Amino acid sequence: MTSPDRLDAERRRTAGPNPYTRRSPTGGMDERFGRLLRDKARAAGRLFEETRRAYREGQNGAEAYDLPTDDEGRARLVCRRYAERRAVRVDGSGRPACFEVGHPDCEGCAEDVREGVVETW
Repeated sequence: MTSPDRLDAERRRTAGPNPYTRRSPTGGMDERFGRLLRDKARAAGRLFEETRRAYREGQNGAEAYDLPTDDEGRARLVCRRYAERRAVRVDGSGRPACFEVGHPDCEGCAEDVREGVVETW
């Protein structure tokens, strides 16, 4: 004769999954999918932070080109075209806000800003 404990153990072994425990019908696929989503979300977050930092650096062109700035972050340049002192924003490409495409003085000024030899005050 078999003991009740042995019968219970045999029933549990052959009965299949317990309906009262939560098991994934995909056999762990949900866990792997969740891990993949978390990894991709973290990677996207890192990329977002790098992009935001690069955008901020591009916005602060005067600081990127080591130009002297005023209290508002504008570069203090001497305009080659009008020979006057100006406080202007400089974009990420090294062009001051007063830049005019095609004008030789403005083109030369932008080149000087990028090379770091522009006249400042």
